[in-house]
Order: sequence, then structure tokens, then C-alpha cells
Amino acid sequence: MPRSVNHVASRARRKKILKQTKGNYLARRNVYTVAKNTLEKGLQYAYRDRKTKKRNFRALWIQRINAGVRTFGMNYSQFMGALAKNNITLNRKVLADLAMNNAEAFEAIVNTVKK
Repeated sequence: MPRSVNHVASRARRKKILKQTKGNYLARRNVYTVAKNTLEKGLQYAYRDRKTKKRNFRALWIQRINAGVRTFGMNYSQFMGALAKNNITLNRKVLADLAMNNAEAFEAIVNTVKK
């Protein structure tokens, strides 16, 4: 009796990989083994860089807050310590946005903390 092979499933599995590598160049798009390696490496980078993106944005927010509070004679460390003492629970993302786009509101927060 001949051997039964499920070509439908294996073809679908390969097509799924090749569909995900759309936009790649030459063999990275249409040669299955190369495309599979490219896709796996790309997914690894995507996973890693989702974490890195959060880290980079936090660093950016800290720099923006620091630049904003230095105009009022404080530094970032003093400002964040004073926020904690006064039970003001604004996160760094919001504080950085206020420092960049709404100087009056940020100045009010700094003056509240300085007292």
C-alpha cells in the first residue's frame, strides 16, 4: 500500500511562512528554507525590541522631565523625590508631555512640589 502524505497541511504550513515574509528581498521572500530562517530571526528581533522600546521611551521621558525642572532650579532626582513626598502620582510619560507641551501646568506642579 502506498505511503499517505498530507500534502495539503504541509503546503499550507509553507504558504503561511512565505506569506509572512512578503516584502523581503529575493530568496528571503520566496525560498522556503531561507524565508523560514529570516522570519524566525525577525520575530526574535521583534520580541526583543518591544522590550527595548519601553526602555528607550522611559529614558527619553526622564531626559525631558530633567530638562523641564532644571529651568526651575531643581534636578530630576530632587523633583521625583519631592513628588513622592507630596503624594503626587503622575507617571513619567505624563510629566514629560506636560514639560514639552504645557509649560504652565508643569510649572504649577513644580511650584506645588517646591513648597
